Amino acid sequence: MKDILNLYKERGETPLERIERFRRANPEYKNIPLSYAGRLDPMAEGVLIVLAGEANQKKSEFLNLDKEYTFDVLFGFSTDTYDVLGVMADAVTRASHKVIRTPLLVEYIAQMPGVRVQKYPPFSSKPLEGKPLFVHARKGDLANFELPDHKIEIYSTSLVSMKKIKDTELLEYVEEAIGLVKGDFRQERILHLWRDTLRVLYGMSFDVATITIHCSSGTYVRSLAQELGEQLGMPALAMRILRTRVGKYKIKASQK
Repeated sequence: MKDILNLYKERGETPLERIERFRRANPEYKNIPLSYAGRLDPMAEGVLIVLAGEANQKKSEFLNLDKEYTFDVLFGFSTDTYDVLGVMADAVTRASHKVIRTPLLVEYIAQMPGVRVQKYPPFSSKPLEGKPLFVHARKGDLANFELPDHKIEIYSTSLVSMKKIKDTELLEYVEEAIGLVKGDFRQERILHLWRDTLRVLYGMSFDVATITIHCSSGTYVRSLAQELGEQLGMPALAMRILRTRVGKYKIKASQK
């Protein structure tokens, strides 16, 4: 049996659901302790490193590995989770929608590399006064706290492509993505807001930028999407996140 597993976490799964799916397909691991090294949000997919048995003692080493991602930034929308599985943060109207100036976007992406301090997103598992941030966020009491932060490093970034997505295509994507998620993630409310918003924006198309990034452990890609929007003076969120590498473990070798 392998003690270091390179698994592919599907969109919509939690890391724990991916581990349980692996156990069902590999009964020899039924009584072996398994844990993941480096969380992936439900909306993210790709490389998930899972440690088995005694390899769990080396977890800190794997948590510190560098990572690579390819992610899509959708402009014109923002949510409280910084991805599509969140409650709309602001009302979007035809008048409020802006078109991306690609040269300016390229300039901001080129400025991303370097050491920076990044605040943890409100919907994350970072503990604050004994409870994960997402618990405080759901209760609506985060206004009483200063969001904790941590130091990260971005080694390189690149704009891969720009495209437009139609309102109907976007709604289809959101409905499919949210439909994959199990458990209570406020799905009904979130879908209601997406449908209402895109009904108002019927017939419109929206800018999507595909970006690659090589970064240190602990980097929240969905936060980078939100920050990029702030720099451009418009809402933005991570529409799709694909983790393509963790240390030496690459997506082409991930077990589906």
